[in-house]
Amino acid sequence: MSQPPGPANPYGEQPPQQPYGYPQQQPAYPQNPYGQPGPAGAYPGFPQQAGYQQPYDAMPPYATAPQGMPPLASWGARLGATLLDFLMVMLVPYGLFMAGYLRYSVKVANRWKDCDNLHITRDNCPVPKVPTGSVVLMLIGGVLMLAATLFLCYREGTTGQTPGKRIVGIRVLRERDGSAMGFGLAFGRRLLHVLDSLPCCLGYLWPLWDSKKQTFADKCVSTVVIRDPN
Repeated sequence: MSQPPGPANPYGEQPPQQPYGYPQQQPAYPQNPYGQPGPAGAYPGFPQQAGYQQPYDAMPPYATAPQGMPPLASWGARLGATLLDFLMVMLVPYGLFMAGYLRYSVKVANRWKDCDNLHITRDNCPVPKVPTGSVVLMLIGGVLMLAATLFLCYREGTTGQTPGKRIVGIRVLRERDGSAMGFGLAFGRRLLHVLDSLPCCLGYLWPLWDSKKQTFADKCVSTVVIRDPN
């Protein structure tokens, strides 16, 4: 015959009580994508504290940006980095291209002036031949501008920084985990700056009031520009 089940605690002892005033164990905070090691290629400057989750209320507010993200770059810093990149990388190629274009433009203007003096409408005015020197200058300038653009995309894709961004101390990274964009996404982001130019360069001004300080191109590819903590 089976014996009737005894009491749950046959010795009559009570389970040990939590000492009075001893703090209860708090549940772990949610995982912080910017506070944990990211995927391969993640920027090492982001705070990575294994085994410790910093409380939310100890982190400064970043509007709707993910918790733990470094401070976002200001609009002025982004503008300064863009101007520096132009002066250091794009000025010479752009100058060569414009020199060839303006040389031809002056020749066209002189031809129109001659036609106006002869009372010939500009529609019937013969178009002058493009000088060989203008073609060479525009061709060299265009090739150098393409090479400079690819160089900037490579730097942004692999390190998050162009020369101008490095001087100013800002960096562009993926929003979700702080990793580098890669060349393809950096090139696409640069192409999408066309959206920032329309209308009236509104997208370039958008970071002035946006909670994540993103341009339209940033929102399309999910990137943020941060102040480099290094």
